[in-house]
Amino acid sequence: MLTSICGINWGDEGKGRMVDLLSQDYDIVCRYQGGNNAGHTVINDKGRFILNLLPSGILRENVVNILGCGMVIDLKHLCGEIENLRKAGIKISPYNLKISDKAVITMPYNVLQDVMEEERLEKATGKPYGSTRRGIAPIYADKYMKKVFRMGELLNTKLMYGRVADIVEWKNLTVKAYGHDPVKPQDMIDYLEEYGGKLKDYVCDTGLYLNKANAEGKRIMFEAQLGALRDIDYGIVPYTSSSSTIAAYAPIGAGVPNLKLDKSIGIMKAYSSCVGAGPFTCEYFGDKAVTLREAGGEYGAATGRPRRVGPFDAVASRYGIMCQGADEIALTKLDVLDGYEEIEICTAYELDGKVIHDFPFTDVLDYCKPVFEKVKGWHCDISACRTAEDLPKEAYDYIKLLEKLCNCKIKYVSVGAEREAFITMY
Repeated sequence: MLTSICGINWGDEGKGRMVDLLSQDYDIVCRYQGGNNAGHTVINDKGRFILNLLPSGILRENVVNILGCGMVIDLKHLCGEIENLRKAGIKISPYNLKISDKAVITMPYNVLQDVMEEERLEKATGKPYGSTRRGIAPIYADKYMKKVFRMGELLNTKLMYGRVADIVEWKNLTVKAYGHDPVKPQDMIDYLEEYGGKLKDYVCDTGLYLNKANAEGKRIMFEAQLGALRDIDYGIVPYTSSSSTIAAYAPIGAGVPNLKLDKSIGIMKAYSSCVGAGPFTCEYFGDKAVTLREAGGEYGAATGRPRRVGPFDAVASRYGIMCQGADEIALTKLDVLDGYEEIEICTAYELDGKVIHDFPFTDVLDYCKPVFEKVKGWHCDISACRTAEDLPKEAYDYIKLLEKLCNCKIKYVSVGAEREAFITMY
């Protein structure tokens, strides 16, 4: 059984919370793209955890966790993340954590380049991309330029270190153009030695491991980072990530392009949130935004930045569901809407005086206006509900309306941050 857990919207939909919940039925959880530029927040009986690189299945003792070949890995950050979990009593070893030998290493100069470009854009145009400044775009660019180091090279550092000077010389052409001091090759070797040395025991051919596990009938879950609207091909370019966030990429980014998904579970919130720059048609402003942001605790798990918020966007969600090929939906944070007597939903966009229902090309999104409809809220606490029958009629009707608007069944509904605070609808 191969299942993908993927984001339907702009990211931050609550994928980590759902992976933590659903991973009880899986043997393996694999991250297949991205780096430490986003975070999955998980709250369970062990505590509250923010995971940037590690799959959310790491919090279950019997689950094997994999960082796939489609990822870009900040060695220092990963070492710190592992250490923090160990301090919290989470056991991590080469048995339950495996890193693809083909995954790419994010280098310190990639982070430097990311920061310099954001600062240049801010100064020159006042319109930075809203990058997390963690080197993600530069390292993916380097990957396609074929000027990177891969995790498998940590097993043969003599050859690896022999390549450092040439790559650093090339990278310094860019670094010095920004007016920064050049990067020193020895500093990069020291970095690889210090942090790579701590991780080399986890490195292996995860493609072989996953193919064998699949042949043995193991249940494998693929965990995505961010959402469909941040995908490098199908998202709101250029305000996207630099990797493919869609479910169809999961087997490729995991290291098993020969395998096919059995199920795609899309994750979306009961309202909308967006961190970073770019078009966000249904955005709230002023007091409405503050109220919803505070109710939902909408601050970036990786950066702490306040997220932009708004009502549920059916136009963007239908598009995301299509991109992800979602077979069913997990709806998160429904309880955040408990305090509303009346709830708005963005059911369509208005563009040049015409009402449209299909998600348009990025360039025209800035000219779109949201078309809102209002429904009656339930105005009571639903956090103790554990069955569909427990829900107040208005909350149940809201779920069914989102199903109708999105043309996709909602199977799971989160009514709280804790592991057990959810409802299975069917």
